[in-house]
Amino acid sequence: MTSAQPRIGIVIGSTREGRFGEKPAHWIRDIANKRTDLSFELIDLRDHPLPFFNEALPLAYAPAKNEAARRWADKIATLDGLIVVTPEYNHGPSAVLKNAFDYAFKEFHRKPIGFVGYGGVGAARAIEQLRLVAVELQMAPVRNAVHVGMVEFIGLLQQGKSFDDYPHLGQSATAMLDDIAWWAKALTTARAAA
Repeated sequence: MTSAQPRIGIVIGSTREGRFGEKPAHWIRDIANKRTDLSFELIDLRDHPLPFFNEALPLAYAPAKNEAARRWADKIATLDGLIVVTPEYNHGPSAVLKNAFDYAFKEFHRKPIGFVGYGGVGAARAIEQLRLVAVELQMAPVRNAVHVGMVEFIGLLQQGKSFDDYPHLGQSATAMLDDIAWWAKALTTARAAA
């Protein structure tokens, strides 16, 4: 896709009731929307109810037969990059998020991806696993990420704190968004020339 402003999807990577993920997703979207070099769209996996992956072949070899999966892949195809907001469950990403990665393939190719993680260690382990998945999908994971650690998580969840109380998170967000912007422009240009 080519445009003056690369389109970046911000994916909420949890669908469970009572999830925390909406808070960091809206926070990063609000920061991102102040930029003039990219456009952003919030994408909720609740709006894309995918069954557990059950295709006859991996999507590298054949398109999905499931209609919800085709709609999901079509949505990813409209984007020039992603920011994934992820929890960490049992040292990894949520099952619904990994499943969403499995339900598209070429639509992810040659696009940047950044991460906002929350939980005990700022979802560092989940993000590390997702970076490996992204590489297999021929994405370009950016170095900088936002890690909402346990202290910040508890402050935001139980102590009435806001993201403004943790300015280091805003600094991390700026660094990640700068990375996304550089890679989105470079890869959008390269995809258009290919």
